[in-house]
Amino acid sequence: MPKTAILFTGQGAQSVGMGKDVAEACPAAADIFERANLVVGYDLRSVCFQGPPEKLEQTDIQQPAIFTTSVAIWRAVNERVDVEEPPAAMAGLSLGEYTALYAAGSVSFEDGLTLVKRRGELMQAAADAIPGGMVTALGLDVEKIQEVVREASAEGVFVAANYNCPGQVVLSGSKKACESAVPLIERAGGRAVPLKVAGGFHSPLMQPAADGLAEVLAQTRFGTPSVPVIANVHARPHGQPDDIRQCLADQLTHTVCWQASMEALIAEGVERFIEIGPGRILTGLLKKIARGVPIVNVSTADSLRALSASMG
Repeated sequence: MPKTAILFTGQGAQSVGMGKDVAEACPAAADIFERANLVVGYDLRSVCFQGPPEKLEQTDIQQPAIFTTSVAIWRAVNERVDVEEPPAAMAGLSLGEYTALYAAGSVSFEDGLTLVKRRGELMQAAADAIPGGMVTALGLDVEKIQEVVREASAEGVFVAANYNCPGQVVLSGSKKACESAVPLIERAGGRAVPLKVAGGFHSPLMQPAADGLAEVLAQTRFGTPSVPVIANVHARPHGQPDDIRQCLADQLTHTVCWQASMEALIAEGVERFIEIGPGRILTGLLKKIARGVPIVNVSTADSLRALSASMG
């Protein structure tokens, strides 16, 4: 069996109906949604399955919804797919890092969901307090990105938030800086795509959220992951529980090194990836990072059946 890494999706991959067909096909997945409702104190399952879309797009609801859906799909994979050996590593994009830590046995589902719920609330509160935004820059190299960041920073806080893949970098910061970055990106030869997000995530604007999250993390029980889990902030495997807590707090204000994380896994001999969670965002990114490396997406009951059939 090829050396496999499991990837878990992050914020922005949500869609009404996510996880519904998997829960209907697999009791273990259905049970996750039942447990989630008890943890969050409202009908999260109904929001995932029926919407409305505007509720699912709220940061404080979107994060627990995607975490729960991804865990449910992962439980279905474990129940329905004959995996001959454990994965070589796991990783998750931003929010997905929490799912990876759960899947690697570092944190329980209930504790992970409680953390993610609080994370979403803190990020929403920080976004409400200081208006911010995010802009995707397409088609620029790192040097041009750095120049755009330098120039736009004259208007306020502005940083590179996500290095997703070659030619795709998400920039984040104050509203004025984001607005000024759009013509700068286009003048540099790129294309600017302002994002519909609540605030300037993965930037210093999220420091109040990071401080609040650090308090919750300090009270949360973590264990050493059973398989390596790559940390977004430095693209290396997580260490001991205190290191995990620090990385998760730092993640809110630091750059997400997704491209470097994937390149590190490939350098370590990973030959195949499986994306778990709603949407196909990570599948698209990996094809731009390493075109020849196979990746399978599992987000629906049909894709679950296809993976099961391919594993014999």
